[in-house]
Amino acid sequence: MKILFFILSICAALPLCAAGTTPQVEVTHRMTLLAIQVGIILFAARFGNLLFTRLRLPSVLGELCAGILIGPFALGRWIPGWCFQAFAGSPVVVAPELYGLCTVASVVLLFLVGAETDLRMFMRYSAVGSLVGVGGVVVSYFSGAGVGVWLLGLEWTDPTAILMGVMSTATSVSITARILSERRKLDSQEGVTILAGAVIDDVLGIIMLAIGMGMIAAKAAGESVQWSHISLIAGRSFGIWVGATVVGLLLSRKVARLLKPCGSHGEVAVLALGLALLVGGLFEKVHLAMIIGAYVTGLSFSRTEMGIMIQEKLHGLYQFLVPIFFVVMGMMVDVSKFADKQVLLVGLVYTGIAVAAKVVGCGLPTLCFGFTPMGALRVGLGMVPRGEVALIIAGIAAANGHQEVLGVAVLMTLLTTLVSPPLLLVAFKLKWRGHRHLPDRHTGPEAVYHFPNHTVTNNVMAKIVQNLTKEGFFVHQIDPAQGLYQARRADTVLNILCGDETITFSATAAVMPFVRVIMAESLAEFEAVLEALRKPITERAHLGIADAPAPEAAGKIGNPRISILSRYVKEQNIIPHLQARDRNGIIHEMLARLHATGALQNVALAEAEVMQRENIMSTGVGYGVACPHARTSAVKTLVCAVGITDSPVDFSEDEESRGCRIIILTLTPNSANSPYMTFITAILTALRSSAKREALLTAQTAAEIRKGLMTP
Repeated sequence: MKILFFILSICAALPLCAAGTTPQVEVTHRMTLLAIQVGIILFAARFGNLLFTRLRLPSVLGELCAGILIGPFALGRWIPGWCFQAFAGSPVVVAPELYGLCTVASVVLLFLVGAETDLRMFMRYSAVGSLVGVGGVVVSYFSGAGVGVWLLGLEWTDPTAILMGVMSTATSVSITARILSERRKLDSQEGVTILAGAVIDDVLGIIMLAIGMGMIAAKAAGESVQWSHISLIAGRSFGIWVGATVVGLLLSRKVARLLKPCGSHGEVAVLALGLALLVGGLFEKVHLAMIIGAYVTGLSFSRTEMGIMIQEKLHGLYQFLVPIFFVVMGMMVDVSKFADKQVLLVGLVYTGIAVAAKVVGCGLPTLCFGFTPMGALRVGLGMVPRGEVALIIAGIAAANGHQEVLGVAVLMTLLTTLVSPPLLLVAFKLKWRGHRHLPDRHTGPEAVYHFPNHTVTNNVMAKIVQNLTKEGFFVHQIDPAQGLYQARRADTVLNILCGDETITFSATAAVMPFVRVIMAESLAEFEAVLEALRKPITERAHLGIADAPAPEAAGKIGNPRISILSRYVKEQNIIPHLQARDRNGIIHEMLARLHATGALQNVALAEAEVMQRENIMSTGVGYGVACPHARTSAVKTLVCAVGITDSPVDFSEDEESRGCRIIILTLTPNSANSPYMTFITAILTALRSSAKREALLTAQTAAEIRKGLMTP
């Protein structure tokens, strides 16, 4: 909150920066003002994002509302000289340079949306997905445009009616995808159908936008718009879009190979974005929207190994630009117009019809493919949310002088994203079947490799990623929380799930031999590393007590060694006379003591992990001392047991080839931080003194042993 007050204090002083301007504003002043505006936008977008996320609402709505608040129609009216003022002489209410930045943001957004498109999924579910997409677009377009004809008295060919129809077709599947993921329904028949239908929906929506822009351009040029002319525009738009898409898909791999040698992954991703901007500009030149060209470019790269790499490397640019786009879209909304009963009525009716259009247009076709009415309802509700595409279309409309469309679009976006998630959750909570047949859960061959612990698994995974990268794969961590990776090279796709003790590969049967080779080579490299590590181990570079005098003590007070020993060495966990006569028996006896005093929860689990550590390397540290230890989930905090044997016991041959009589057993939790190594170092340092070791061996009680360890 302190940061928020600080930012608001700065913002309160910013009107001075905008005051006193004249029509002949200097370039330097304009650029300074732009920098100030972008800074305020970024903070406003972030605060709006955080607030709506905490309220469990879509973050995009927070950015929109932040834009409305700081825009020229809110703070711009309340604070004289506020840096966001309606820009006179511009078709949009914001400054041209800010809107230009917003335009670049829309290109970045649609470019990455295209790069995310899963063509394989689209082909697999193309039949039902096509009907869902077509039904949703057709019904939504005529319903949306019909609202303009019915309530506003427009003609079907009026630009405002066309844009209202096109806006109604757009679907923002990101909100639905998050809900499906949280409910673990992404791989259900309804989930897959929604995602596949969203691909078709986006494609057809963009074509509808191209047709609409062509009709608006024709009418602006004074040409009569007739159905034959509309068919010609539709055919030309469809032909250019399909032609550009086909050419892009055919040339994408060649272009990717040409871009690869141009630098690092980040530099190549920037060049790909540059290509998207060029193609978008060419589309704009032929009276198609710039975002269509950006989408086509992203779609083309989605079938190459660069698709995921582009998403990863441009994520920072996305985080910078896209919030600016949504905030600026909010700025362009004149909230005072919502007080107009007619505008509010049109917005509410438009939103209600837009919801019904998606439920009917997308849900009904699924009934022909084995879905039940409940399944059809789930698919329809999943296609209801509108988002970035609708706002982009509304932004284009505002730039062309149709400001009234923007307010309706924002209201529709706000309400559909608020209404759809709870309705979809309720539909999935009902235990009614969504499909008449059980889903096919076969996802292709899998190879599962098991490892002893989480550390080894992570090290092997890092080596696999390194080797795949050397082989020319682009490796992307899709979900860090679940350890999900995807590696792509041309048509070869590997999905890798890295768990705590397993690594699972999912791929086609043809790719599985390559999986076995890459795994064998990765493990062989670890074998070479282990072989190299055996040399320093034989050279005494391991756990042990140095043959040197103990460092001078600083006294008990203020001595960190004494402090840590006094904290963890408990008298009740000290055994002056161990009864067992071999290593395994001694470890079991000391663990049993820890369990009896409540310091240990599971003796069997701790014993297995201590013995596993013993089998890796001797814990005999020299001079008759052994220090068995392990990380285990059987304890909640670091615990220690101390035992003295009456005769030497072999702890896998300590470094002086003598048996051990002083046994220090240490356990620490493997899921929490603790001073594990620090404690072991402290107790081994204490035992450097031969006099202290002798004192422990002659002690008769636990109190005497503890006192001997605590002596500086």
